Amino acid sequence: MLASTALVLLMVPGLALFYGGMVAAKSVLNMIMMTFGSVALVGCIWVVYGYSASFGDSMGGAGILGDVTEYFGLSDVIKDDPKATIPLSVFAAFQALFAALTAALICGAISDRIKFGAWMAFTGIWVTLVYLPVAHWVFAFDGDDVVGGWIVNELGAIDFAGGTAVHINAGAAALAMILVLGKRIGWQKGTERPHNLPLVMLGAGLLWFGWFGFNGGSALTSSNAASVVVLNTFTATCSAMLGWLLVEKLRDGHPTSLGAASGAIAGLVAITPSCGAVSPLGALALGAIGGAVCALAVGLKYKFGYDDSLDVVGIHLVGGLTGTLLVGILATSDAPNGVDGLLYGGGLSLLGKQAVGAFAVLLYSFAVTWLIAKALDKTMGLRVSPEEEQEGVDVHLHAESAYDLTHPPTTAPTPEPAAAG
Repeated sequence: MLASTALVLLMVPGLALFYGGMVAAKSVLNMIMMTFGSVALVGCIWVVYGYSASFGDSMGGAGILGDVTEYFGLSDVIKDDPKATIPLSVFAAFQALFAALTAALICGAISDRIKFGAWMAFTGIWVTLVYLPVAHWVFAFDGDDVVGGWIVNELGAIDFAGGTAVHINAGAAALAMILVLGKRIGWQKGTERPHNLPLVMLGAGLLWFGWFGFNGGSALTSSNAASVVVLNTFTATCSAMLGWLLVEKLRDGHPTSLGAASGAIAGLVAITPSCGAVSPLGALALGAIGGAVCALAVGLKYKFGYDDSLDVVGIHLVGGLTGTLLVGILATSDAPNGVDGLLYGGGLSLLGKQAVGAFAVLLYSFAVTWLIAKALDKTMGLRVSPEEEQEGVDVHLHAESAYDLTHPPTTAPTPEPAAAG
């Protein structure tokens, strides 16, 4: 679990580079700052009341929110419990990074145009009102004299590592923020092209590496279950990348490096809820479907006119929905979760549970996020001025620039040729 926690932490710079490479050169530092800033803020909230709200005994036994006073300040978490399978302290650190990364995912949809202070305020409110309850619904299992969340316990939906709580949650929130914030100046006129594709590929590689801790660590034990999860995570990512590239080739005539990186992330998103429910062949199929579906979904923003800067909706919302729903079809009882889906004779029951859980999170996250964004926009204002947006948020919000584009390197003058004779 310590190793898995460290792997998940590596996803923070991975996400920062993945997002940073896709924005304009004048906005890359702001994107990195939003990623790291949200992680820092959520980490502090998690210690004070976040862990307790997510994993405390459900208030009133309703399965909606954990008791925010039970682990307040995490004082009780640091006490040694000889009966615990793993120390609560490492579990708390592991889950803190889930909360932090979920919030950070949202910023990719709203790049180049939001105030940094407004983003930080949004992050704190959103994690409190949206992520913490949803995490309780999905991740908090019932225990001895402890009541957990309704989705995992009452409904019985399967979400091994966060297809609903992380990806559908962040994707729905991103869509709500986009609709409140509006489009970038010059959108669809070439201004949104990535400035550094090698950074994007490097970020995707770091995310892939860290995702083994994200999914594998969610088994909470060094066991066959964790090993199957890691195998399925690798397998689905490979097939998703190929699925995305095939769509690009057929649709656009050429596969791209941005498509390869995006396809890998789409596969990781899709396999997150299902990594403990499917066989390796099922993971191959699920990844290929997820990669192809997400490749098609990212084009919806041009059809419907919403400016999803870095395809958070197309990859995380659509990929999360795809992976969560396909559990109901591709799950096999031979996998660690031990449940059969439709193709293995399990009927439609599991698919129905998956759909209820997925769309409950989607609707709750979208509605509450929209209200939060509207309230912040009416009070402190969300958006930078048009002048700041056009000149670059790095300089105006952080007084820095990622690259020195105004002072070319000086070179020594070329010596005059010696006179003949």
